[in-house]
Amino acid sequence: MRVVTPPEDSTGSSEPWHVRFKRPRSRRAECSRRSESTAVRSENSRLYRQLTPAYEIVFPLLIRKRIWDSIQSLNLRPGARVLEVGVGTGISLGAYPRDIHITGIDLSEEMLAVAQRKIEAEGWDQIKLLPMNAEQLDFPDGSFDCVTAFHVVSVVSQPQKMMREITRVLRPGGKMLLINHFRSGRRWIANVIDRADPVTRHLGWRTDLELDAVVDSLPLKIEKRYKTSPLSLFTVLQATRTAGEQE
Repeated sequence: MRVVTPPEDSTGSSEPWHVRFKRPRSRRAECSRRSESTAVRSENSRLYRQLTPAYEIVFPLLIRKRIWDSIQSLNLRPGARVLEVGVGTGISLGAYPRDIHITGIDLSEEMLAVAQRKIEAEGWDQIKLLPMNAEQLDFPDGSFDCVTAFHVVSVVSQPQKMMREITRVLRPGGKMLLINHFRSGRRWIANVIDRADPVTRHLGWRTDLELDAVVDSLPLKIEKRYKTSPLSLFTVLQATRTAGEQE
């Protein structure tokens, strides 16, 4: 399996990124980080384990075509470094070009195991999988040319934090592709769907998340924002990372 090597960070250091990343933190910071990560994993592990079979059967029927078409519209250049956040069981992996480098992360090691079997069966040696929290990405700033996330931002506990993180690891000029349900701007539709929010939260996601709330204040230029059909519940967002600093 090929190892993805993100570019130098903004400091201009020639030291390999994986060496810089693994430099020891203080004992207190490291313990705090591990405790937080362990708590998140413990809270979600059972839910993800229960959902994995249904996810693999039902989700491709509902979302696969939209995801594949959106990835292919990116026209990624050969050698591009792509991060997919919340890769799950790897529904999207076959849509990427073979001549790029992909890192897929997910909190669920059960789902990652399913994705890994697909990778091995298909011989996708350009894809690397890592267990990781989307709200705490273990990559240096500007590590990737493109970041994708499909039906993830409404699942994490802190959507704004996840968005700050995926913007941080995207290089200036890099592309971001999101597909997700966001609260409708039409009040009557929003009110109807909001009634399902208490139920969906028990299943692991929320229905009341507003798009502007997660992209405001981020150094992103929105290139496209659309639904694939008038009745679709899902928004496709393509954005470019600008050179500005995050607030």
